[in-house]
Amino acid sequence: MGSGSKIKFAICEVLQFASFCVPLFIIMQRFALIVAQVRSQLQPIGGNTTTAYWLIVASSVAYVTSMTMLIWLPMKYMVFMKKKALVDGKKWRPVALAYMLLSTLPCFAFLIASSELQIRNDLRMDTFAELPVSLLLFSLICIDIVERIRHCRLTGQANELARDADIPTMITHIGRVTQTVTPTTGPPPTATNASAGAEHGVGSANWIVRGLPADARAEVFVDSFLFWFDTVEMVRVAGHMPVYFSGWALPIYLFCFLSTTRLVLTPHSPLLSSLGVALQDLPFLILRISLIAIFGFVTPLLYVMKNLLVCLSYIYFNFMTKLRFFNTERLF
Repeated sequence: MGSGSKIKFAICEVLQFASFCVPLFIIMQRFALIVAQVRSQLQPIGGNTTTAYWLIVASSVAYVTSMTMLIWLPMKYMVFMKKKALVDGKKWRPVALAYMLLSTLPCFAFLIASSELQIRNDLRMDTFAELPVSLLLFSLICIDIVERIRHCRLTGQANELARDADIPTMITHIGRVTQTVTPTTGPPPTATNASAGAEHGVGSANWIVRGLPADARAEVFVDSFLFWFDTVEMVRVAGHMPVYFSGWALPIYLFCFLSTTRLVLTPHSPLLSSLGVALQDLPFLILRISLIAIFGFVTPLLYVMKNLLVCLSYIYFNFMTKLRFFNTERLF
C-alpha cells in the first residue's frame, strides 16, 4: 500500500468514524438538556438538575466507546481481511448495516423520546429542526459516498477498480462520420473517389460524440444527495412545531428510519427499487396525505405527486402490464 493509498484509507476511516459517533453525541446532548429541564420542573427550588444531564452524556461516551471496541473495529478488520461471511456476493454493505444499527437507530430513538417527553411534560423546548437532524442525514450521505468511492483513486483519472465500485457507469457512444466535399462545378464525385478523397484529406473524417464523457466519481456525490432528498424533506416536516408536539413525530421518524435502511444494499442491487416503493414512497405518500389533511400544506404537493407517481408506475409496469388486457399491441 503506497503513501497515497494510506492517506486515502485514513481519510475514509476518519470520515466514517466521525459519521458514526458525532450525530450520537449531538442528539444525546440535546436530549440530556430536555431531561434536565424536566427534572427542574419536578424537583423543588434549589434541587440538583445536573446529575441527569451528566449521566446521559457519560452514557453516550460509554456507549460509543464500547460499540467501537466490541463491534465497529472487529467488523472493520473482518471486512478488510475479506472474510467471505461479510463481503461475499457484494449484495450488501456490512459497514452500512453496522452504522444503521449502532448509530442511526439510537439517534431516531432519542428523537422520538425527546418528542414524547416534551409532550407529556408540556414543554416546548427543542424540535431538533436543524443541526442534529441535518447532521444525522449528512452522516448517512457521507457513509454512502465513502462506501461507493473508496475503491477508486482520488487523483488523476479513474482506475480499473472503478468497475468494481458501486458507482454509475456512463457508456459513451462514438461514431465515425465520413464527410465528402462536393465541388461547385463538374460531375459529382463517385463513391470510390469520395472514399479516396477522405483518406487523403479532401474529405474530413470527423469523430462525433452522442454523450459527453463524465467522471463517474463526481457523479457519486450528486447521486448520493439526490437519493436522500425525499427522506430529508420528510424529516423536515417533523421539525414543524405543530407536527412535532402533536405525536406525529413518532410515525414520521419511524418510517424515515425504515427508509434509510436501503443504505445497506448496494446501488446496483435488484431489490433496491422494490424496497424504495415499500419502505419509502408508499409510507411517505400515506403520511403526507394525512399530514396535509390535518395540518395543511406542511409538505409540498410536489413530493406527494412524486410518491404517487412512483407507486402507480411501479405497480403498472411490473404487474398490470403482464395482464392479458394490457399485453397487446393493438392500441399502443
